[in-house]
Amino acid sequence: MADFIDTRGRGTGQSPPNRFERLSVEEDAGAWEEIAANDPDFEKKRPRTETYRDDTQSIITTNRSPDIGFEKSLNPYRGCEHGCSYCYARPYHEYLGFNAGLDFETKLMVKERAPELLEREMARKSWVPTCLACSGVTDCYQPIEKKYEITRQCLEVLRDFRNPVGIITKNSLITRDLDLLAELANFNASAVMLSITSLDPKLAGILEPRASRPQARLNAVKAISEAGIPAGVSLAPVIPGLNEHEIPALLEAAADHGAQFASYTILRLPYGVKDIFEDWLERHFPGRKETVLGRIRDLRGGKLNNSQYGSRMSGEGPQAKQISNLFRVSAERCGLNREYSRRNLSIDSFRRRMPGQMELF
Repeated sequence: MADFIDTRGRGTGQSPPNRFERLSVEEDAGAWEEIAANDPDFEKKRPRTETYRDDTQSIITTNRSPDIGFEKSLNPYRGCEHGCSYCYARPYHEYLGFNAGLDFETKLMVKERAPELLEREMARKSWVPTCLACSGVTDCYQPIEKKYEITRQCLEVLRDFRNPVGIITKNSLITRDLDLLAELANFNASAVMLSITSLDPKLAGILEPRASRPQARLNAVKAISEAGIPAGVSLAPVIPGLNEHEIPALLEAAADHGAQFASYTILRLPYGVKDIFEDWLERHFPGRKETVLGRIRDLRGGKLNNSQYGSRMSGEGPQAKQISNLFRVSAERCGLNREYSRRNLSIDSFRRRMPGQMELF
């Protein structure tokens, strides 16, 4: 079906079966070709983005994975319009009855009550101040944030409580909120990482179709740093055979734009993401497909994915070591070898307020 969907601006044209559903639609081979041949008015379908209200009753999620650097996270949206074919969060959409393919990037859930729920949670006596990770799953600055401003409203709550927050995003829209992030930074309560996978705008455009282009992200790093907010970059994901050779240039560009720290993760392909990414390679890099997949298997013990804690973020084996050494040497050369985690942020200035409480002068 992908050939009969206008996939411009989308990471995939696939609508794979939901692994939790008993029933799925399977198209007859050649059906779309027959329709196109017999219908002179036939046009490729261009998927449109749809948003749905997510009436969740809680907004803070607890993480218990030992290899993720945060315990609490905040995600204003489910699904992500950026459309990255490799996104590890795609399978989460299946819990909602959607698929991990086109549904993930076109059927988006908006948590309109997120600011209210966040304020209520922080006002409770049981709330223990801790740094929140914003975008632990899907990007809090994806394009629909421009309309809904849920992330900005949540930052206003965090600013009022002076609760620390660490943000990671692929979108330069974050510069809209420099005022709030700078206020938090005055209390050592904010830090930002821009996720950058390539300096090549053409590659970035097909790898992450609705995310900001590389130069826009670098410019965002510069603006964030100049505003006095700790800024860094995340090379995520490193895709062997596709972008690992860019690590030195990426880190150098990040340092030139004011980045103070950096990190990386190796590509992960859980559940149906494997098939979506394979299809993406076939469509965009057919000649390199087997090379890329072979190198991924070398990193994952012969498989395309290995969810084992401790190695799932960095891979294992000689190739993983080579990538690790390349990143370490490049980071040292650029002065980005300082580790900066959300644990560096301070809770010392946290102040508990009742919901709706005005500032006292």
